[in-house]
Amino acid sequence: MATNLLHVPPPQGLLRPLVVPERLLLGPGPSNVPPRILAAGGRQLLGHMHPEVLQVMDEIKAGIQYAFQTQNRLTLAISGTGHCAMEAALLNLLEHGDTALVAVNGIWGQRAADIARRLAAVSHPGRRHLPLCSMQGLARHKPLVLFITHGESSTGVLQPLEGLGKLCHRHGCLLLVDAVASLGGAPIFMDRQEIDVLYSGSQKVLNAPPGSAPISFSERAREKILRRKTQPLSFYLDMGWLANYWGCDGEPRRYHHTAPINSFFSLREGLAMLAELGLESSWERHRANCAQLCQGLHDLGLEPFVKEEKARLPTITTVRVPKGYDWKEITTFLMENHAIEIAGGLGPSVGKVLRIGLMGCNSTSSNVDRVLRGLRDALRRCHRSQL
Repeated sequence: MATNLLHVPPPQGLLRPLVVPERLLLGPGPSNVPPRILAAGGRQLLGHMHPEVLQVMDEIKAGIQYAFQTQNRLTLAISGTGHCAMEAALLNLLEHGDTALVAVNGIWGQRAADIARRLAAVSHPGRRHLPLCSMQGLARHKPLVLFITHGESSTGVLQPLEGLGKLCHRHGCLLLVDAVASLGGAPIFMDRQEIDVLYSGSQKVLNAPPGSAPISFSERAREKILRRKTQPLSFYLDMGWLANYWGCDGEPRRYHHTAPINSFFSLREGLAMLAELGLESSWERHRANCAQLCQGLHDLGLEPFVKEEKARLPTITTVRVPKGYDWKEITTFLMENHAIEIAGGLGPSVGKVLRIGLMGCNSTSSNVDRVLRGLRDALRRCHRSQL
């Protein structure tokens, strides 16, 4: 029935079919989603308490335990991106007045320090060489938590973790590790390395759409949560509620929130593909393709941002923006002329680097060749003297 009550017309854009271009995503994430995972995410929706969905959640939990190399019972996937997992880890561990020591080796350390301050915790960012920072900072500040980014996607640095967990525990401190950019691409052993909280994201090596974030808590971390004097500031990210919904506490599961069911289907398939390939094979594939890419970049005359080879993150390679070029012109040229996404810097590396991601199914020798051809073309066409 026609009325004169509607003053906002239907948006013309929504009356046209959705158009999504085909691009090769070789930035720092998200990665392209392979057909198998796309198909899983396109399955018909089920209710978030249906037994079939709870079974998928149990399979996700087992897949995360494999990917993290842990037997922690408090292991699940946050309904949100890696940022959400970072916040969940910090707000469940920290209370007002607690102290956090944050190793800042890029943007993710900066953001962890910001979150800790918002929680009214005392944050001490450490910007020196990490082992020295850790030893001195742990003794001086006696923090409850040490935060470190394993794979720093803004700089392309892979942070060694050996001995950090043991060092933290000698000082009564919990070790919290961000592995969003490194999980599946570089070795990490949660139990053996004595990591207390580890989290990642769905959209990088796991090749699933953004929106779910694997996370796991050691028994030390779980006991700290149980000893809290105050409730976590977020109901949505309260690990007590989430542990129950994910079947981690031995109690009958209760409704907490309407979970992103199709995101869980996708994450389940991403973890299944990692399990079928095998962690060691995945680590080796990322190492080999990163080495091929670095050699090709060297042949193009590009300078690595991370000088030391063993300190380079295998999933995201950073090179300095060459003299006489604008990073934005290079990334735009690749997008418009080769349908390839790479990225400029982020946070402390803005304007300094180009970031090239090879993650999961995108980590192939043919993709290395394709991005190198595109860069060769861009270097010929984008030099400022030719504009």
